[in-house]
Amino acid sequence: MKNVIGILGGMGPAATVDMFQKFIQFTPATCDQEHIPLIISSIPDIPDRTSSILHGGASPLMAMDERIQGLERAGAKCILIACNTAHYWYDELKDRCHVDMLNIVDSTINEIIKTGKTKIGILATDATLAIHLYQTKLENQGLTCLIPEGSNQKSVMESIYLYKSGEIDKAEKLMLVQRDELIRRGAEVIILGCTEVPLILHRVIKDEPTLYEDSTAALVRAAIRWYHTH
Repeated sequence: MKNVIGILGGMGPAATVDMFQKFIQFTPATCDQEHIPLIISSIPDIPDRTSSILHGGASPLMAMDERIQGLERAGAKCILIACNTAHYWYDELKDRCHVDMLNIVDSTINEIIKTGKTKIGILATDATLAIHLYQTKLENQGLTCLIPEGSNQKSVMESIYLYKSGEIDKAEKLMLVQRDELIRRGAEVIILGCTEVPLILHRVIKDEPTLYEDSTAALVRAAIRWYHTH
C-alpha cells in the first residue's frame, strides 16, 4: 500500500470516528480504491491529557508512544494525533517516531492565517489553553486571541465531558453559550481546538461555516495534501 496514514485516536473514540469520516468526506474519490489508506488506533485507555498536565495525573506519553510504534509496524508512513491537548507531547513523540507526523495546531493556524481575520476565539480544554498551545503561535502572527475565562471555561470543560459521557444535547447547549460569548467579545472566527467540539457543535457549523475553524478538518486536509505529494 502507498503512503498509509496512521491515526492515533481513542482520545476520545467519537473524535476518532469524526476524523475518519472527514477523510472520506474530503477525499475526491469515485470508488473504494481511490480513498486514502488509513490505519486507526482507537484504544481509549490512554490517560486523560488534561488531568496529566494540570493535576499531576498519569502521563499518557508512553501509551501514546506505544500506539504510534504499533501504527509504524503496521505500515503507517505518516502519523496524525486525533487530540489537540495530546500535542503537548508532540515534540517528544515526533522525536521517537520514524515516519512523518503532522501537527494539528500548525495545520489549523495555517488555515486561520489564510482567512485574513485577526480576532480569533478558541474553544478548547483547560490544558490546551493553559499551555498556550494555540495562543503563542497565533500571537506570533500578530493575531488577537479570545478565550473563555473563569466560569465560562468551566462550562466549556463541562460540555466536553458531557459529550464524552453521552449527554449530547446538554453539551451542545453549554457550548453554544460560550460560542456566543466569544462572538459578543469580538471573535471573527472560532477555533474548535478540541476534537470533541466540532461534534458538539455539528448542528450549527453548517449554518455559518466561515465562523469556525475545525482543527480536525484542518489536520485531515493537511494529511490529504501530504498523501498526494509523497
